[in-house]
Amino acid sequence: MTSTPKNIRALSDEDLLELTWPDGRIQRIPFVYLRGECPCAECVDEMTGEKLIDVDKIPRDVHPTKLGLSGNYALRIVWSDGHYTGLYTWDRLGGLKEHGPQEAH
Repeated sequence: MTSTPKNIRALSDEDLLELTWPDGRIQRIPFVYLRGECPCAECVDEMTGEKLIDVDKIPRDVHPTKLGLSGNYALRIVWSDGHYTGLYTWDRLGGLKEHGPQEAH
């Protein structure tokens, strides 16, 4: 189980979510990539695990409008495209690539 980040920041000028983990590692994840990795039932088929979201249709300027904690295990993000149902667990966030697809830059 991944620990809770010590610091979480939305770097709007760089379109990145920055997480500082207890071991000092700093992870930077592009917003558009993170939005495409939403694990909710609206974005991923619960039975098959198949993505239901068309990542090519995510606005390239998507960004968090609100960040909040869900207990001690996950980050809740309200996105500028109106999506808000995904919970990003610390384990899931810790396992994501820091630099998503080239299109995310």
